Parts: sequence; structure tokens; C-alpha cells
Amino acid sequence: MDWACFATADGRLVLGRGPFEELADCPQEGVAFYRNDFALQIDKPWLQPTSWEVVDSLAGLFSSQESEVLWQDPEAGLFANVFREVMERIRGGGLEKSVPVVTETGQWNGPPATWADLPKRLARDMRLFGWAHGDSGVLSATPEQLFHLEDGLLTTMALAGTARSEERELFGVDEKEIREHEFVAQTLMAKLADFGMVRRKDRQILDLGELIHFHTPIEVELYRGENADNLVRRLHPTPALGPLPRTSETLATLYDWRERLGCPRWFGAPFGLSIDGTFEALVGIRMTLWQGKEVQIPAGCGVIEPSRLVNEWRELRLKREAVKRVFGFLPQPLGN
Repeated sequence: MDWACFATADGRLVLGRGPFEELADCPQEGVAFYRNDFALQIDKPWLQPTSWEVVDSLAGLFSSQESEVLWQDPEAGLFANVFREVMERIRGGGLEKSVPVVTETGQWNGPPATWADLPKRLARDMRLFGWAHGDSGVLSATPEQLFHLEDGLLTTMALAGTARSEERELFGVDEKEIREHEFVAQTLMAKLADFGMVRRKDRQILDLGELIHFHTPIEVELYRGENADNLVRRLHPTPALGPLPRTSETLATLYDWRERLGCPRWFGAPFGLSIDGTFEALVGIRMTLWQGKEVQIPAGCGVIEPSRLVNEWRELRLKREAVKRVFGFLPQPLGN
């Protein structure tokens, strides 16, 4: 069964069923999902469902079996080599930041039935989206919005900087994490300045239960009507997942690092929904991907000059463990 789902900003969970018609442009009416890969290489990214409905669960999409996964630890040596190359570029002056991605792979017997209740179990600031085609698919419980567009108002966010929830007090004054976040926020505002009047709100701490992040909401009153496809290409990848500066050369280098580390093409990619005259795109992080008996959990880390290998490797593990708990591969920690 082919399907796609998207949790809207107003709390609805839209479920579309296939077969889907693949389109190069967003249809003027009805519901359409936007799916592209990280490099935005899909010529027809719009998926128009055969039927759609608003649901409160994903019941019926997954089997009733218990899911067992045999995980294989990612190779630290591969990440260390890429990390060293990133730092060499930074110290050489050609790069300020990049985001290598490490992927943990496992073997399983299929998605568990407990995923049907994911919409009810997610933290308030996590948004669900996903799709499936044949024996492959993606589910993301992401806290990151690429942008929301309605009536000439574009809203977006800077989301960067990560720590455990119990480290909140130190995290709030951590110079490295603040610097990484400000790279993202200031670059995003500069990108948006050509589109309209930009308003930045105060930097906040977003608490997702196990992990916390710095979060800065941003609004733009657009000078003119903007095409959703053009906005996606202008804003993706955000500095939270892409290189700084973002040039054809730094993007090509990032694509190479992602490929060498076995990063899935969908990680960090935009996924969106056009409905009722509005469009919203989310960023594909905090996700699990599957194809046949293989399941993957990728995670990325922002590397800047003060970054240290051991700390970034630890952050990657924390993020993967948080995803495993969301999707039921690990038990919830005490107190959650």
C-alpha cells in the first residue's frame, strides 16, 4: 500500500493514499504532498493522492507483529576521517560550518504495530510525516519546520544546538552551542531579507523531553507572492543541515561526505503539504527509514571551529537513541 502523511500546524494529521500522481508543479486545487531528496534532484516532487482524509492514528498501515531489530554500530573511524576533513576546511578559511551525518543500520522483521499510535505519543513540538511505497518508507518525528506559507506571511525557524535535558542550565550559556545556533539564525535572516520584512523573535530553548535545542522563530511579511518550489530551493538546506557559506563547491563537498558516510538521500530533505491554500514544509530529521528487512536511523551534527570529535560523536549517539525511543526501539527513560 502506498501512502503519505503529514501533521499540519493546526494539529490535523492528513493521510493520503496512493497510487499517487507525480507532478512537476503544485496543483492549483486539492491536496498534494511535496517530497524531494536532500539534493533536490526529483523532477516531479509533487504527489497527488487518489484519496485523502484527516485521521488521528496510522491504524491499518502497519502489521500487528512485534518488531525485533539487530543493530550494527556505525564506524567511528569513517566519521573521524570526515570530521578531520571538515576541520581542515574550516581552519583553511574556506568553510565555517558543515553537517556530516552518521547512520546506524539494523535488520528487522518489519514496522511494529505500535507505530499506529505515534501521533498520540509524540512530544508537543514534534511533527509527524512520512510515506511508504512498496516495502520501503520513511517516518519522521521532526521538531524542525522549513517554512509555513499562508496569506503572504512566511514563518520559519532556526533550530540548532543540542544537549540533554538535564544539562539545560549549562546549555543556556554554552558558547559553542550559542555560536552554532547564531550561525544558523543570522544566515537564515540574511536569506530572507530579499523576500520581505523580517522579524526575529528571541532565542528560546525547545524541550523535547530527552533532548533540548536552541530555537529562534522568524516571520517574514512577503513583498509579493512567492512560489512554494522556489522558496524550498532558496531555503533548503538550512544552515542547520547545510554548509556555511553555501556555495556549489561547499554543497558538493557535503554531498560527498554524506555519501561516504552512507547517509540516506531523504535525511534532512524537505517534505511538505499543500492544502486549503496553504503550504508547509518540514525538515526530515529524527527519522527512521526502511527498505525490506533493513532499517536505518541517521543523525547529523553541526561542526564549527570549536567542535571536538568526542563531543560530536556523543551528540550523534544521543540523537539516534532519542529516535529509537520515539519509535519504540528503546524503552523510555525514567521520568518520561
